[in-house]
Amino acid sequence: MGSNVIRNSRDRASSSARSIKVNWGAMTLNLLGLGFLAVIVGFPLINIFYQAFAAGIEAYVAAIQTPDALHAIALTLIIMLVTVPLNTAFGILAAWLLARHPIPGRSLILGLIDLPLTISPVIVGLMMILLFSQVDSVFKEWVVALNLKIIFALPGMILVTVFITLPFVVREVLPALENMAMEQEEVAQTLGANSWQIFWRVILPNIRWAVLYGVILCTARAMAEFGAVAVVSGRIIQQTNTLTLHVERTYMEYQTVAAFASASLLTVVALITIVSQEILSRQKDDSKTK
Repeated sequence: MGSNVIRNSRDRASSSARSIKVNWGAMTLNLLGLGFLAVIVGFPLINIFYQAFAAGIEAYVAAIQTPDALHAIALTLIIMLVTVPLNTAFGILAAWLLARHPIPGRSLILGLIDLPLTISPVIVGLMMILLFSQVDSVFKEWVVALNLKIIFALPGMILVTVFITLPFVVREVLPALENMAMEQEEVAQTLGANSWQIFWRVILPNIRWAVLYGVILCTARAMAEFGAVAVVSGRIIQQTNTLTLHVERTYMEYQTVAAFASASLLTVVALITIVSQEILSRQKDDSKTK
């Protein structure tokens, strides 16, 4: 009897020791992970705001109120305001067609939609130059005949941004539509609702979180695009210089405060994106539980 008690106490002690070792191992892994995030993400993020406000708030405000900075901000917003609605409309329509209609070559279409995620933005810019340049391109005669200036102008910058941000809304809305049962649409159609009414009153309320999620990602990506825009814009100050290009130019000219002040604006957009994603995710989970 006594030996059994002693044996059981030893087993409990050994299991406790093993659990302590496992906890220490987990704690070590957590610390390593947090340290890695701090070095790769945390410190650079803090440094952006530190450098932006290093010379004081007045210098920060003055840096983002220069004509060059204001024009870069305005141009970035214009590109975003054109790109996001276009890709939202396309994304919803494409997702609806792929989810509700048996389209031949569906896998190929999905691959083409995902293509912008795999191609280098610099290659995208070069591709647009080879297509729409007035000097030597595939559509040169058409561009010259219509007197269109696409490359080194706003239309070219919008085109490459639309291409880069194409997949985000589609890829968020498509799974939501595929998981949505068609009974509600069939009932609405039986009751006499037309396609437009079915979309607004049945489909859209069920996919609204996916649409908003895709719009947020598309907006953040459109405002942060650099490579493709740099190739097709020409980087003309107060003409085709977006906020990301303005950050690079001011930094290369050793205007540190101006560069980091503009970079902080883009960082705020990224942080708002993360917070919005978390809020939408919780709202989506709450709506499912109700």
